[in-house]
Amino acid sequence: MNPKVSAYISKLKQWKEETEKLRKIILASGLSEELKWGKPCYSFNNTNLLVIQGFKEYFALLFFKGVLLKDPHHILSKTGENTRVGRQVRFANVTEITKLAPILKAYIQEAIEAEKAGLKVSRLTGESVKADLPYPEEFQKKLAKMPALKKSFAALTPGRQKAYLMYFTAAKQSTTREARIEKCLQKILSGKGLLD
Repeated sequence: MNPKVSAYISKLKQWKEETEKLRKIILASGLSEELKWGKPCYSFNNTNLLVIQGFKEYFALLFFKGVLLKDPHHILSKTGENTRVGRQVRFANVTEITKLAPILKAYIQEAIEAEKAGLKVSRLTGESVKADLPYPEEFQKKLAKMPALKKSFAALTPGRQKAYLMYFTAAKQSTTREARIEKCLQKILSGKGLLD
């Protein structure tokens, strides 16, 4: 037990009992415990596998590479609509954690085995980003007019490309999409991501 995690739990006003219960289940698997991002985080051979998360409406255990788990009990969910890798098990109370304890232990063991086997989640390539998200017409026109922009956008990491495409396509009106594209031109040309 990491004393920093113990101190964190002692100060919790919400999800304290749930955190303690989940912590016991996880530590029984032999994972290392640290406090990262202000949350209890569990790793195997210095690779993060799990993090305990408390939200307003629910409490969760996040598997960083949850997409690799088989999930025969259908308890894993994406953290957001565009999530590719991480998966959460969500709880409303400590009773749910207790009921799922044997399944959670099996899933944690599967995550450890996947790490031991060296299983990797394939990184997105620029092409798969292109296939997943449409390039708005306004952006396609801008790329055609500006070869430097096309080159700079292609040089961005797939995640950065995806963030821009999501931002552009989220606008319903063409004028808004054009304004967003204009606003981001310098960042793209500078090799920066939307949030950099």
